[in-house]
Parts: sequence; C-alpha cells; structure tokens
Amino acid sequence: MSMQATPTFWRDPAVPFLEARAIEDGRNVCYARHAHETFSIGLITGGASEYLNSGKRQHVRAGSVVLMNPGDVHACNPLGDEPWAYRMFHVDCAWLGRLQQELDGGADAAFRPYGAMASDDPALYAGLAALYDACVDPDLDTLARHSAAVGFFTTLHETLQAVTAPAPADDQLRRAADYIEAHCMRPLKLEEICAAAGLSPSHLIRSFKARYGMTPHAWLVNCRIQLCRRRLKAGDPIADVALAAGFADQAHLQRAFKLHVAATPGQYRSSSPAARARSRSAAAPSRD
Repeated sequence: MSMQATPTFWRDPAVPFLEARAIEDGRNVCYARHAHETFSIGLITGGASEYLNSGKRQHVRAGSVVLMNPGDVHACNPLGDEPWAYRMFHVDCAWLGRLQQELDGGADAAFRPYGAMASDDPALYAGLAALYDACVDPDLDTLARHSAAVGFFTTLHETLQAVTAPAPADDQLRRAADYIEAHCMRPLKLEEICAAAGLSPSHLIRSFKARYGMTPHAWLVNCRIQLCRRRLKAGDPIADVALAAGFADQAHLQRAFKLHVAATPGQYRSSSPAARARSRSAAAPSRD
C-alpha cells in the first residue's frame, strides 16, 4: 500500500494555540529556507534528513525531535530512499510564554527560546507522539486535548530549559527585518529598507544574510507566506490572499507557498475549520 505523500493539517478552534501537520512520505518534498512566527516542534517518524537551523547542520532520523524557535531560519530535507515522515506542531508563542511564566514563577510572560535544535530523548518523542494522537482523536474533547498540550509542554520545559534570549548582534539589522515585515504587503525598495535601518546597501545585504541566513528579499517572501497562512486559516479565498500579501497573482503565491510550506495554498486552506464552514454554507440549499 502506498504511503500518503500529501500533507494533512489539524486545527481546532477550541485549541487555537496549536496547529499540527503530518506527512507519511515526503521524499519529494524540498523546503526552501524559511522561518515561522510560532515555536515549532516535530517528531520524525520515518526516514532521515539533513536539518539546517540558524546556520548549523545536523542529520536527524526516525526517533528524533526537532525544535525551531520563532524567527529561526531553517530547512529540513530528506536523505536517501526511505519514506520521510514526520509530525509537526506550530505553537502560539504568547500561550507558551505564559506557560513558561507559570512554571518558573517569573514576572515576564514573554516567550523564551530553547537552546536545543534537536533531541533524541525517547520520553520527549513519546510525549509528542501522544500529543499528536490526542489532537487527531475524534473521540477526545477539548479538555483532553488542552490538558495533553499543557502536560507535554510542561515536560518539554523541564527537560530543555529555556535560555535567556541573546541580545541582537545589530539593532540596525533588527530594524531592517521589522521594517520588511511591517511593509511586506507592498513592493519594497532596497533604499527604503536601508533608510529604516540606517545602513548602506552593501552593509545591509552582506550583514543581513549573515545574521538571518536569508537575503532581505527572501525574508520579505517569508513574511508574506506567514501572512498568507494566517489569512488561509481564516478561510479567505486564495486569490484574495495572494493579492493582499503582495504576490503578483495566484500562480506566484502557489509556487512560493509550496516551497515554504510543502503544501499548496488549497491544501492548507481546505484543512481550516473556517473554510469548511464557508463551503458548507455555500452548498446549503436556500430556504427562501
């Protein structure tokens, strides 16, 4: 029996701080370097991969857990002929930051990143697998899923202590990245990014890639993709999303989205409860 090569997504409006995706055979999946606005954590259930995160490379395989802090530029692409399979969670940083605060008894609820990019801890792996099973189990209610999430991320925090976030190497580069994100819905000129950051074009291009692992243009495209994910989860039409995010057309969005998410906008949107609700409403017969 052939394995599923199309990614599946899980979301529940009652558990809005979690999103999960899974793929059973991703041998033909090739991610461009990208970053998330969420904290992301996944378990590899089959195959092996070269995992790049913030300029560091590591081989991971079935049994490994991989972690990406928000903003970490990363890519995880399959190696060899074994089916590449994984389960990935994207976690809202505000929710996770509050949980960290409760566990540490601190006053600051801001999310603090984790220092590890991967772990082979079997307890973490088993716990994350159990969380995924709880989320996709149709017989479990919201309380069970929420409790499973709190239980796992409590274990994660106790196993991999969060670290104090390092000060940015260059505040000017952070200003450049923030400017791109804030204005990603329209065409940007290099000169205006340089003006916002107070850097020359040559310094910006050279230093930005060294700091973030991406060119300013790649960062712009990544910001647009994150915006598209939010709009598609809300069930917005793909053509409207493409236009709002600054893509030339739907085909342009399709190409970029698949490189970053390893799924088409349609596949991602169709898993959204909001999109399904709109489809049911449109298909319902009129009572007039």
